[in-house]
Amino acid sequence: MASQIHKTFTTDQVKELLTKYLNKEVERKHIQQVLGIEKSRFFEIIQAYRNDPKTFSVDYKRSSEARRIAPEIQNTIIKELAIDKKAIQNKDVPLYKYNYSYIQKRLETKYKQSAALSTIIQYAKANDFYLPKRKTPKAHDREVLTDYAGELIQHDASYHMWAPDSGTKWCLITSLDDHSRFMLYAKLVEHESTIAHIEALQSVVTKYGVPLAYYTDCHSIFRYVKGRDQRHKIFEKFTDDVDPQWKMVVKECNIKPIYALSPQAKGKIERPYGWLQDHLVRTCIRENVKDISHAQRILNWERDRYNYKQVHSTTREIPNKRFNSALQAKKSLFRTWSIPKPFLSYKDIFALRIERYIDGYSSVTIKNINFKLSDVEPRYPVDIRAYVLEQDFYELRFWHNAKLVKVQRLKIPDFWPVQF
Repeated sequence: MASQIHKTFTTDQVKELLTKYLNKEVERKHIQQVLGIEKSRFFEIIQAYRNDPKTFSVDYKRSSEARRIAPEIQNTIIKELAIDKKAIQNKDVPLYKYNYSYIQKRLETKYKQSAALSTIIQYAKANDFYLPKRKTPKAHDREVLTDYAGELIQHDASYHMWAPDSGTKWCLITSLDDHSRFMLYAKLVEHESTIAHIEALQSVVTKYGVPLAYYTDCHSIFRYVKGRDQRHKIFEKFTDDVDPQWKMVVKECNIKPIYALSPQAKGKIERPYGWLQDHLVRTCIRENVKDISHAQRILNWERDRYNYKQVHSTTREIPNKRFNSALQAKKSLFRTWSIPKPFLSYKDIFALRIERYIDGYSSVTIKNINFKLSDVEPRYPVDIRAYVLEQDFYELRFWHNAKLVKVQRLKIPDFWPVQF
């Protein structure tokens, strides 16, 4: 009868109190206060006691058998937990904990089964698939510090074994709008390079517009740091006295580069990608992904789910909804991108920069390849923009005195004509 009272009182203790009430030794309100029950509940208990004092009990008895999940669902849960455990134990795989919410979602989408999150956790603890939460010091808050879309783009790269069955590591490059947490760009590449980051920048700028600022770490691709990146010809230069290729493109697009000056600050960039990276690895493992194109298809699917369906833990909104709301409310610092003068094509902007001096024969040399130019002045510099068409295949665009004097496409293996 008294299913909650049994947690605090024994049957004999309750009987003693009820007897005192019936003997008019203690008033009802005091009995209610001691037992922590309402008036209606008190009269329900006292009636049961009056009807049969000998068999009266407050011990809880389950009226029906506890609900159990089907054996096939149990087997699926254990199977999925075992997959995660194997990945967590692999030091090359960037998984450090179980994701029970992912398993719950996978039960629904893959197996058309359902189980409560608490049930999955219960099975995890009972079968050695549980890791206590690690206590880590607070490194950086997750507060959204921007008021406008396009005010700050978080840009990052992570080099991990995203698909263990491939046996190799790939680099995941991502760009994210800080205000909405909308993922603007996400791509896997076999090797991190300046070209890959320039391509990411081109995708964001040409599709969404020119943002106010880009936020990155201090990797040499993004920033020259004295002491770390100095070369024998520029040893006297101080930090930021030399612009790497990526930074030159950013500045020509009129975007402000901002750098995370510590690992703690860099955590602000990395944390929003945690959900995407976590799901990417787990899905690649379960689909036995071996090549990067297959992994990219999974990444695209997970990115769309993150952007259009997932409620973000910080903003409490779906990223796409928050992003579009900002645009509709004219709370956006994205500017329409246009090719800066005197340049004629996006290939002049999102390209590697090379400077050479014209010799007495009106020629320049790059990687032992001689290029004859017309309508140029000997002994003067020529600005060469090398746009990547595909691997080892480039379009070279020669600019002299603010004029395009030559365009040539050719395949140049191992072409890297600049240090930064």
